[in-house]
Amino acid sequence: MQIIWYGHSCFLIKTSSGKRILLDPFKIDINSNASFPKCDLITLSHTHFNHSYINKNNTDTKIINTEGYFDMNFAKTYGINAYHDKLLGLKRGKNIIFILKIDNYTFCHLGDLGHIPDDTILDKLQGIDILFIPIGGKFTLDGYEASKLCELILPKYIIPMQYRTLDSSIPLDDLEKFIFSNKYINKINSSSLDTNILTSKYQSNIILMNICKLN
Repeated sequence: MQIIWYGHSCFLIKTSSGKRILLDPFKIDINSNASFPKCDLITLSHTHFNHSYINKNNTDTKIINTEGYFDMNFAKTYGINAYHDKLLGLKRGKNIIFILKIDNYTFCHLGDLGHIPDDTILDKLQGIDILFIPIGGKFTLDGYEASKLCELILPKYIIPMQYRTLDSSIPLDDLEKFIFSNKYINKINSSSLDTNILTSKYQSNIILMNICKLN
């Protein structure tokens, strides 16, 4: 199975059977013709433009943007209601946390989570293999809060997302707070991660990826 990071909170998961699952797609550039590939499933954590862009290749793709359980055969998906802020959604609205069971892996994509979840939600976030977590602050958890949440969830692997990079146009924090809170981090020189080599290659459970540039 392959994981590709397109930047921001957007990931593509390619299953062993060739299915494509796209998480929180965004408009790459208003003047760009670059677009995401045709996918079999898209999950949207919320409706803000930088998490819910559906390009022309995916106008008839199955989209999940609500809480609840969905079985697509190649992916079992569970959406959990949470919030984009610390005020129960009063400032920025709701945010769906998605748990996806794919190829014997359990993924969790936190979307634009803006608060530490309560125990009811945390109980549902146990047994996660790969956690996609926002760390850039401003609109979501910052690096310190993200580190605290990782300690509560204890996933096998952590992939930070939604933070300031060289190409960022959104005023987010960079990696500093998150790195300061975590001693062992793997920086891979790739925008693609093969899950088959996770246990053999990476001794630390935090993995920093490069951004894949769409043509």
